[in-house]
Amino acid sequence: MIRQSPFLGRFAQISLSKVRGRCLTTHVASTLQETKHMIRDEEYADIDWNNLGYGIIKTDYIYKAKCTPNNTFEQGQVSDYENIELSPAAGVLNYGQGIFEGTKAFRGENGRILLFRPDQNAIRMQIGAERMCMQSPSFKQFVDAVKQTAIANKRWIPPPGKGSLYIRPLLIGSGPTLGVSPAPEYTFLVYASPVGNYFKEGTKPLNLYVNTESHRATSGGTGGVKSITNYAPVLKAISRAKEQGFSDVVYLDSVHKKYIEEASCSNIFLVKGNVISTPATIGTILEGITRKSIIDIARDLGYKVEERLVAVDELMEADEIFTTGTAVSVATVGSVTYNDRRVEYKTGDELVSQKLYKTLVGIQVGKTEDKFNWVVEIK
Repeated sequence: MIRQSPFLGRFAQISLSKVRGRCLTTHVASTLQETKHMIRDEEYADIDWNNLGYGIIKTDYIYKAKCTPNNTFEQGQVSDYENIELSPAAGVLNYGQGIFEGTKAFRGENGRILLFRPDQNAIRMQIGAERMCMQSPSFKQFVDAVKQTAIANKRWIPPPGKGSLYIRPLLIGSGPTLGVSPAPEYTFLVYASPVGNYFKEGTKPLNLYVNTESHRATSGGTGGVKSITNYAPVLKAISRAKEQGFSDVVYLDSVHKKYIEEASCSNIFLVKGNVISTPATIGTILEGITRKSIIDIARDLGYKVEERLVAVDELMEADEIFTTGTAVSVATVGSVTYNDRRVEYKTGDELVSQKLYKTLVGIQVGKTEDKFNWVVEIK
């Protein structure tokens, strides 16, 4: 039986009606009007849009808000993109008290600015904040902050077909604490950077390596939330894999060491016939928003989707493998290496992953009907 996250229930009743409107809220619109004189009005920034990689490109503005002493966040504001100041005793620096999200803004063919499911990021940040004993911005403030950051940095949103504006909401324990305890102050930031493909291979199929020594998460830990502490421990495994020519690492469960969990920054799916299977999110696996979206799209297209324990041996016998995530979108896997055995998979435009990718991207950029009501337009 698949267990629901213990933190999800509290937030499952949050109304999404406020963000499913197709335009800015009155608050966001008025805030942007007040700062309109600050925002540069040229259509595009002067960079090489044909050669976007996946790294930090400094944009114009960043959103900032701090938690006040009564445990609520002040009204944030968009200001010039600059470094922040932290106490050396800040909770995030000493005890890793921080979580982040990732979403994207797209430029449609007709110039529309589109966000993809920011409501889900807002809910997931609140779930993560509770797990990490942090105060979090309200649902509405989170979504408004993402909208403000996107529109303030509009000239950095790539032309259609050239990439997207990656938006990074970040919640950190900024207050000083010497003992092991929650920070006395929290800072909510949202910054952005234009990006192209995540992997250096571009859209070429990935070569994955199954790591049998390192584990991304353990039962009872924080693998199911987007804590900053989940990522540094996998850097060594990623570095070793890339030195050997692999694109990324697949991790196994830490108990039985035979069930696949996820890759370093993405969820993983396997295809066998008309059935698509993916590891169930039972506490050690992040419930990705792209993952959730692909499951819905696949079912709508007539595929059977199973969320369950997936043994690594099944991975090696699959017809097709792909990964999903905000950063990677939908990435086709060309090979998997496990215990010195390398298996190659089908590639090409007729893959299931390609059908899912084209549908997802079509929705995100406004070319395909959004029957799921996922896209939020900023006018």
